[in-house]
Amino acid sequence: MNKMWAGRSRKETDKLADEFNSSVAVDGRMYRQDITGSVAHAEMLAGCGIITPAECDAICDGLKGILADIDSGKLEISPEAEDIHMFVEAELTARIGEAGKKLHTARSRNDQVAVDMRLYLREESATVVALIKKLVAAIAAKARETKDYVAPAYTHLQRAQPIVFAHQLLAYAMMFVRDAGRINDAVRRMNESPLGSCALAGTTYRTDRTFTAKKLGFDGACLNSIDGVSDRDFCVELLSAFALVMTHLSRFAEEVILWSSWEFAFVELDDAYTTGSSIMPQKKNPDMAELVRGKTGRVYGDLVAMLTVLKGLPLAYNKDMQEDKECVFDALDTVCKCLEIFAPMIATMKPNRDNMLRAAGKGFINATDLADYLVGKGMPFRTAYNTVGKIVARCIDLGKTLEELSLEEYAAFSDKFGDDVYDAISLRACVSRRISEGGTGAASVEKQIRFVEGFLG
Repeated sequence: MNKMWAGRSRKETDKLADEFNSSVAVDGRMYRQDITGSVAHAEMLAGCGIITPAECDAICDGLKGILADIDSGKLEISPEAEDIHMFVEAELTARIGEAGKKLHTARSRNDQVAVDMRLYLREESATVVALIKKLVAAIAAKARETKDYVAPAYTHLQRAQPIVFAHQLLAYAMMFVRDAGRINDAVRRMNESPLGSCALAGTTYRTDRTFTAKKLGFDGACLNSIDGVSDRDFCVELLSAFALVMTHLSRFAEEVILWSSWEFAFVELDDAYTTGSSIMPQKKNPDMAELVRGKTGRVYGDLVAMLTVLKGLPLAYNKDMQEDKECVFDALDTVCKCLEIFAPMIATMKPNRDNMLRAAGKGFINATDLADYLVGKGMPFRTAYNTVGKIVARCIDLGKTLEELSLEEYAAFSDKFGDDVYDAISLRACVSRRISEGGTGAASVEKQIRFVEGFLG
């Protein structure tokens, strides 16, 4: 395939160098955005009198024909092309002749690829947000199902205080709501058109960058042409947001792995999202959750790779920036796959109410409530804390729970204990009395569910 930039060189590029330089295998996925940007550019050229209306019609018709043929499979993107931009331009020229050679007037591949990336990531970011919403919807539904399931909450992986299981699930919903917000924020910041920046310094033609920006759905044209072609901070920002999505998915996956183990048995995963063992017939492995946890490292690596590509680059465009696509596309694909599998895995997960309650009954997770009981009787909190610590130690010696101690045994530690102590340390009472904003009490959990459902629209 002839090089569109041929002229300066006196000899052919080495075949190995051609292969090394080619990016069409990666950027070929942006063919639709490349053609959309080119149509807008051609219409702008005609509007400014740089090409004739007839030439514009021929170019736009040719581009739309190429798009239709790629979509239908009639036209395959040549692996010999240097990139998707050169493939489309070469195919256009082959179809319509000399008019096709005028398309690249007042444009460079530098601003062309920059606009393609923004258009593509704008669209794909909306896909990620939609997948996040599907996961949040699954969490919200499961929270409604389990809003009165008493379970132990943990700190340091030690049983800490009683909650309802929905409260724990909703913590993840809040994280994913913020993730969607971060992605949308990044999209808003990147929604400026670099088209018309050309190689870096703009053009001598009287062009209309506002026209192409509006035509392509941008909020406006970027103000600095050098920044327009050399900026990739929008890639970094999206990668950072994707990395946080994966952080939250990975933490959630770790909990699901623990909850589905025999040691916890708080939930049972549907067979559709587990695998067995090649040698141990009793196994039901949470492989999907484990893979999500493992793939998190890939997205972190993509973020670090992108930062490393940019960190030493002088302005403006450098070929190093071709590496942006593999980083971003890999992260995007990974996040989408993980979200696609996670939502139905949560939706089909079966919580085990009895096992949660049984676990909550052990570990003295109502000890704080016992201390609060003493505070309510007039004892300073720190004294109450120390007293309850001694009571817990005594229970451990006797092999009893706080509920199993007799009133006489309580009286040995303080004369403030009465018959009402047992109501105070009832697990359900411990949960229901947590009435503070954001807590695990019924009204608060309902408010949280409604907030999440409101996010879903």
